[in-house]
Amino acid sequence: MSTPAAGLTALVLAGSRGPDEPLAVYAGVSHKALIEIGGKTMLERVLDTLASIDAITRIVVVIERPELLAALPAVQRLGTRVEAMPAAAGPSLSVAAALTRYGTPLLVTTADHALLEAEWVRYFLAHCPPQNDLCVALARREAVLAALPDTQRTWLRFADGHYSGCNLFYLARPSAGGAVQFWRTLEADRKRPLRMLRRIGVFSVLRYLLGRLTLREALRRIGRRCGASPALVEMPYGLAAVDVDKPSDLDLVRKIVGDA
Repeated sequence: MSTPAAGLTALVLAGSRGPDEPLAVYAGVSHKALIEIGGKTMLERVLDTLASIDAITRIVVVIERPELLAALPAVQRLGTRVEAMPAAAGPSLSVAAALTRYGTPLLVTTADHALLEAEWVRYFLAHCPPQNDLCVALARREAVLAALPDTQRTWLRFADGHYSGCNLFYLARPSAGGAVQFWRTLEADRKRPLRMLRRIGVFSVLRYLLGRLTLREALRRIGRRCGASPALVEMPYGLAAVDVDKPSDLDLVRKIVGDA
């Protein structure tokens, strides 16, 4: 375990899924990232959290219209610590472009991670194994339900436990780019299930569907396919698995922060 030295770049994915993005339409804004919770946009909540972490010296916001950032109080307050980068056609392409421009190490999160806390980020960074190319934050079902007993989530159901993603990724070395490229191929094939299965590995998919695939086995198999060594950081914070993808998520987060 090690904490990255100062000089870390954090990438915040704040792009839109288009003018008909359901949650943006529901909230009456152009980008989901600009939805207000507790008097601040979700994006600003994430920026303030990241800015409070000493190791992070640069925050890059990926968004189609960088001019939208200029009016945000958090961006004005943080000044040159925040940069804008035009969003690419999809999240994986944006991350790939950021890797090319800024290099590694690179911390990646999303603007809809509205509850993000500095303690979570520090824990994640401190527990990323130094020998791995990239790390992914996940929370066990038990931790999530302890924080939110009535939550309805989509679980990754592995033989050694059920998990939910926490929207935190750490790309430690350039070789992590292989995983980003693998992600790009899955995005490109998302409407062609058979091709996706072939890329992931039919045997691995069958083991997953039968409940026999462990999470660590899955990481090893994906690592071999993308030429990088991924690692899991299990987060003890159940709320770290909460992001804002739909109106019920927004209502939940507003209730948690006292903005219901």
